[in-house]
Amino acid sequence: MGRKGKVAYLYDGEVGGAYYGIKHPMKPHRMRMTNELIIEYGLADHLDVYKPNRATAAQLKEFHTGDYIQFLERAKPETVTEQEVEHYNVIEDSPIFDGVFQFCQIYAGASIHGAQKLIQGDYDIAINWSGGLHHAKKSQAEGFCYVNDLVLAILELLKYHARVLYLDLDVHHGDGVEEAFITSDRVMTVSFHRYGQLFFPGTGSIDEIGFGAGKHYTLNIPFESGLTDSQFWSVFQPVMQKVMDVYQPGAVVLQCGADSLGGDKLGDFNLSIRQHAEAVDFMKKFGLPMLVTGGDSMFPALGFKPLQT
Repeated sequence: MGRKGKVAYLYDGEVGGAYYGIKHPMKPHRMRMTNELIIEYGLADHLDVYKPNRATAAQLKEFHTGDYIQFLERAKPETVTEQEVEHYNVIEDSPIFDGVFQFCQIYAGASIHGAQKLIQGDYDIAINWSGGLHHAKKSQAEGFCYVNDLVLAILELLKYHARVLYLDLDVHHGDGVEEAFITSDRVMTVSFHRYGQLFFPGTGSIDEIGFGAGKHYTLNIPFESGLTDSQFWSVFQPVMQKVMDVYQPGAVVLQCGADSLGGDKLGDFNLSIRQHAEAVDFMKKFGLPMLVTGGDSMFPALGFKPLQT
């Protein structure tokens, strides 16, 4: 049983065993390193720690197509065919590796479990640092992402809440989540990201506003490279205040991709850890149930230093 006002922290140590390959920039073992930092800094004393349920194939199929999930279940590096690689987009940036389906079950299950904790009303905030894989599409992998835990968590929250806000702080556009809900007015997607000069994934212009019932429920805030704390904050605070005032969601899903931090190998923003924290704190002040996830990051976890307050 949780405690209202407390934070649920969902972590399965086996998620760090996923291995994309020696030359691949995605290193899930950093999630183990992050967990060790949480313990060593004494943060775990302020959290209720849970080993999350793993997502079943049936749960994953609430968004993803059946044939795609069945493919991930059986896929192995030595048996995957060229036709399957092309059809499901499991190319170099999202390769098939041993244990890929279990990896999906762990990180997606943690986000779904976190959403359930919020629905039960026991917690104000649930954290899944292994989640935030926002590029995955309904029937394809993309950009290091195989299944979209964020979409699955939002679908879970929609079983209880009339409207859910999705906020993406990753340096890359949250294209997979936007695409999933682009015709819905029950989910508003807001993404602050790098855009232009062929920067991945190439979507997220200010002109993308949604379609049909979802028109004007998609909001993209694109920036050029080198974004600083002051530049970000001058836009983030008034935009998000207006979004919350007008949309009035019942819950928030916040993707905190750390590749928007200065020093990331793939991103080219210059945000500080403190600015990320202030953005989270700003959203926390609205007092809504909030699922917080990780996301992309090439930033070395052991390089983090605790903030002085």
